[in-house]
Amino acid sequence: MAKADMLGESLWDAYSNKVTTLMNNPQHQGEIFEADAESRGNKLIVADFGAESCGDAVRLYWEIDPATDKIIDSKFKSFGCGTAIASSDVMTELCIGKTVQEAVKITNIDVEMALRDDPETPAVPPQKMHCSVMAYDVIKKAAGLYLGVDAESFEEEIIVCECARVSLNTLKEVIKLNDLKTVEEITDYTKAGGFCKSCIKPGGHEAMDYYLVDILADTRKEMDEEKMKAAADAQAMGGGKFEEMTLVQQIKAVDAIIDENVRQFLIMDGGDMEIIDIKKADPYIDIYIRYLGACSGCASSATGTLYAIESTLKEKLSDKIRVLPI
Repeated sequence: MAKADMLGESLWDAYSNKVTTLMNNPQHQGEIFEADAESRGNKLIVADFGAESCGDAVRLYWEIDPATDKIIDSKFKSFGCGTAIASSDVMTELCIGKTVQEAVKITNIDVEMALRDDPETPAVPPQKMHCSVMAYDVIKKAAGLYLGVDAESFEEEIIVCECARVSLNTLKEVIKLNDLKTVEEITDYTKAGGFCKSCIKPGGHEAMDYYLVDILADTRKEMDEEKMKAAADAQAMGGGKFEEMTLVQQIKAVDAIIDENVRQFLIMDGGDMEIIDIKKADPYIDIYIRYLGACSGCASSATGTLYAIESTLKEKLSDKIRVLPI
């Protein structure tokens, strides 16, 4: 039966040639017997892992040289879809020749990348990324059995997006550093939510402990609270104290005042602004800004709007401030 007749042309085309080949002709499928491993002076590790979300399961065999911790040979058995077979086959191949400590560093992204025909085109459709995650998890299980530790001990951070292996701390940091406001922006910056999409919001392929929509909302709330505190601290310091702040403190103070008193009016008109730099130019403190959106081409940006921004900052922070648009 033709491939297009089996799955539909568009869906089948979402799989790389490597995946479709290994689905039907895996190179490392099979098993290793303990007696054979012992006859060669090696140790056999057998690890099982199942994905509750889809019912797939994989059994991984490692034959390990105990003197070097090197994986001499590896086989697998997969109980599930063709993508699980292909992912398990590549995962097994990546393990051979590595030490256990090196193998545990293999990620699901390594597996998926090894299945691609070219580096820029995903090997499987997004809803099948969980198969490469299963391959990653069974490696951790095998390493834990060999080293006598819990498989979870290899995971140092809370992973939110299993497909792209993006942690909670990374997501919060990227949102704050880049002032991200949408889940789409998070995906652009981190790839989180770009594959099976389960981590975006409840109701996806599988239930998650954390969702991007909630992380974004909580992080934006934290950012707002930090800005409000910075604004309060800046106003409490009074005019003369602004000059004594570090550059980072000054930028945060200015940004907080802008957020509280100015930005909402700019956004209402389809514009915005950002702080580029702050420099001392005795007797002044020059604040360089850049207008964004509609403000960048507005005649008022060099007159009324500029005066309003400068007056607000002088009143709240220091009468030495000059605002210079660039």
